[in-house]
Amino acid sequence: MSELIGGRGGLRTHLNKVLEIHWAFVFLLCVIASVGFGMLISVAEGHLDPWASRQMIRFAIGLVILIAVAVVDIRIWMALAYPAYTIALLLLVAVEFFGTVGMGAQRWIDFGVFRLQPSELMKITLVLALARYFHGITLEQVSRPLYLLAPLLLISLPVILVLRQPDLGTSLLLAIGGFSLLFLAGISWKWLVAAGAASLAALPIAWQFVLAPYQKALILTFLEPEADIRGAGWHILQSKIALGSGGVFGKGWLQGTQSHLDFLPEKQTDFIFTMLAEEFGLVGALTLLGLYLLVLGYGLAIAMQTRSQFGRLVVMGVCITFLLYILINTAMVVGMIPVVGVPLPLVSYGGTAMMTLMFGFGLLMCVYVHRDVDVPRHSNSLI
Repeated sequence: MSELIGGRGGLRTHLNKVLEIHWAFVFLLCVIASVGFGMLISVAEGHLDPWASRQMIRFAIGLVILIAVAVVDIRIWMALAYPAYTIALLLLVAVEFFGTVGMGAQRWIDFGVFRLQPSELMKITLVLALARYFHGITLEQVSRPLYLLAPLLLISLPVILVLRQPDLGTSLLLAIGGFSLLFLAGISWKWLVAAGAASLAALPIAWQFVLAPYQKALILTFLEPEADIRGAGWHILQSKIALGSGGVFGKGWLQGTQSHLDFLPEKQTDFIFTMLAEEFGLVGALTLLGLYLLVLGYGLAIAMQTRSQFGRLVVMGVCITFLLYILINTAMVVGMIPVVGVPLPLVSYGGTAMMTLMFGFGLLMCVYVHRDVDVPRHSNSLI
């Protein structure tokens, strides 16, 4: 372990790794985050406080985290995969007993100086744990029932705990992201079809015994938002009005009527994409989505370059998580899925989500820097 962390010439090695970071990718993240800063200033009627200034500080800290994660030897992250997952899982259990209630759900742990949302940490630690597991077995073993028990347990435990908070959006993100990684690891499509069929069969049971009343209301509102225009259907209807009123080129920065007249709810978090579309129109919305596609393109290119299965699965897991953030948030605000409270990555206001994403992108850069490193199937010798 000491040889990987530092030793003689360790500082020089880390400085060299900093130079090897794909800085064009980091600049792209800065551009996307700057879009978020601009929209948060608009939310506050042209002021940095209270949203944009805090988000800028968090992003700056996130950049430091990204660089620090990128220069750590990839074999160390493999050795820490299971411990990191275990810590995140214990934090999810702690939410059950010590969690802080906010917006109708018990999702945070208050440490005084800051509040932590463990479910956000689980999104990345689950990727690490699954990547390590599938790196350690052969392709022939991937689809054998005995070898599927462990990854299914790794996915199921956090999904159940997050559903209890209750947080339908994050639990769906964990489940879809986890099973997507199973597919990328080489699992037979027959198992995925069977899992899909079992999920459909379990829907009536989930509706009756798992979903909270407010989650049922979200789904019913999604199916017929006009049934309660002034109540549960208000959010999505106002979002659609704002999206349509932006037109092709938008009304201009700080000029959105639906958002600035307070018709649009949760402008700094869930519905920030709607606000952007109202102020910058279809052109602005497609430009942001294009920037997101560039990030995913960089990730795909890095996954194709790396030698190790662990690195490849980590990169694809981070990209899938990032993509799910985008898909769920944008589909939510246009009324294609129920409103489940998933932020728009690097744009919506939020601390834990921002730090988690920057940590994930740090892992992506770590894989890029160590793309030619031969990662052993088992990392016990590093612990």
